[in-house]
Amino acid sequence: MPACLLLLLALPFFAASLAEAQSRPFGGVPPGYARYVSDASETAAEEEYDYIVVGGGAAGCPLAATLAGPGGGRVLLLERGGAPAEFPALATAGGFVRTLALADPSPESDAPAQGFSSEDGVANVRARVLGGGTAINAGFYSRAHPDWFYGHGEGAEVPDWDMHLVNASYEWVEQELTFQPEVHGWQAAVRAALLEANVTPWNGFTVDHVTGTKIGATTFDASGRRHSAADLLAFARPGRLRVAVRATVTRIIINPIDPADRRGRSRPAVGAVGVVYQDRLLQQHHALLRPGGEVILSAGALGSPQLLLLSGIGPASDLVSLGIPVSADAPDVGKHMFDNPRNGISIIPSVPIDHSLIQVVGIPSANGTASYLEAASYIVPLAPMLLPGPFMGPSSPLYVTMATIMEKVPGPLSEGSLWLSSPNPLETPSVRFNYFSRPEDLAQCVVGVRRVAQVLRSRTMDIFRSPVGSSSQGRRGPARRDFRIVGATLPLDWSTNDTSVADFCKRTVTTLWHYHGGCVVGRVVDKDFRVTSARYLRVVDGSTFSVTPGTNPQATIMMMGRYVGLKMIGDRHSRRLVNNTSS
Repeated sequence: MPACLLLLLALPFFAASLAEAQSRPFGGVPPGYARYVSDASETAAEEEYDYIVVGGGAAGCPLAATLAGPGGGRVLLLERGGAPAEFPALATAGGFVRTLALADPSPESDAPAQGFSSEDGVANVRARVLGGGTAINAGFYSRAHPDWFYGHGEGAEVPDWDMHLVNASYEWVEQELTFQPEVHGWQAAVRAALLEANVTPWNGFTVDHVTGTKIGATTFDASGRRHSAADLLAFARPGRLRVAVRATVTRIIINPIDPADRRGRSRPAVGAVGVVYQDRLLQQHHALLRPGGEVILSAGALGSPQLLLLSGIGPASDLVSLGIPVSADAPDVGKHMFDNPRNGISIIPSVPIDHSLIQVVGIPSANGTASYLEAASYIVPLAPMLLPGPFMGPSSPLYVTMATIMEKVPGPLSEGSLWLSSPNPLETPSVRFNYFSRPEDLAQCVVGVRRVAQVLRSRTMDIFRSPVGSSSQGRRGPARRDFRIVGATLPLDWSTNDTSVADFCKRTVTTLWHYHGGCVVGRVVDKDFRVTSARYLRVVDGSTFSVTPGTNPQATIMMMGRYVGLKMIGDRHSRRLVNNTSS
């Protein structure tokens, strides 16, 4: 039975249980940041701030907390979704599959995950909740591979990273959000199988990106409770931070800059002065910048380029065709979009296993030149498929356990683009990733899929094989054992036929939700993440990446929010010193 069918069958059960759960307030002690959070409908029609951060996700939360901390200013953080405490399923690892299964594509929906499909035909998800992807993902935490800080793909520029500050920013995040998982069951078996398949050496537990097999950190604590980037908001100073949820930013307010203030013809002719946002009652609000302030987009790889386009910053011809006034002709906005292809094998194991999200990872090459290997196991509830009987009522669910081993192509080199389907800010923009359009990515997948097969062939995995028949020629003997595959199976000649494995890659490609790009450094923003075509405007999130930072990007995106926030505070103090000296 295909894996997608299992999820479809599960949807009725998921919908009923999640709807029931969401009708109740989330119990327990309110999170430390709750005092800063209010519904956008409760905010003023117009108000001024030093910093306006658009998008309360993996980058936006640590960025806003830092800018509202020591040396910072008054900060407004705008998040289009609700708060995590409103959605109990987000709080534990068990809710991960349920949340993705209920991803709702409707812009009017309140679901914390919003579904969409790329023009490639691959189903995908974007977060719609405070905390962003860190509030709905599998919780795996691992730092970027070291070379990532020195090169971002073919011909791409990179920021001048201060590695001391980078490491300090990682540590700041890790002290609050990360934990060492207890590895057993499926994850322990995968660990042994990776080593048996020669993904060595064994590195134990580490947050660093190192060659071999390792246990990464998790954002689920020992009690199973999720910690997300939203928790970092508690570090803001009281009175400096306001977080407005269900606040959909419809455009950045862009004004011309007086030529006398441009200090040279190469400087942008326009600058951001604030944003317009809409609350759940469809009322419009204006958040404006104080002198010296900045608007920072942290709305993700879909949201940030979309908002630039809606505000008239993008390819002029595309904007004119949609009736959007052009503020700045920026041809690379929405271009250079990437998504890491994921391919894998799912099985129904012959023995009971636990529910586990990604904890163990295989890294064949430390510099990001070979596919990463990861695994998970899910206990999936199915809608009843049998008639009611003495042991099964009409609402009793069936359960099936699925275990998956997957490979993720690093980079990738294949790139696509994003564009507006309409000028409606509530609609998800159109995007095409062009998976495997570069032969190098397809070759990586072939090698990665073969490694998945080698892991499955290991002796460690034999226990998960099921009997499929008796010995040949009718003789008595032990039954042959094999995997009960869910979905596509590997070609029989996987070890020798590159063409058949490449075809498998193309037929079964899906996403690991690590899409990035659209506002790439050196094309849309400079090395300090400032938008090159407009002043007082930055983009700080994964849309600035042209290469994925290792096995999972959330660690580096959260680090980035803290890092850029500290840099901005340093710049603020430097400007004050210059102004005081000149006066």
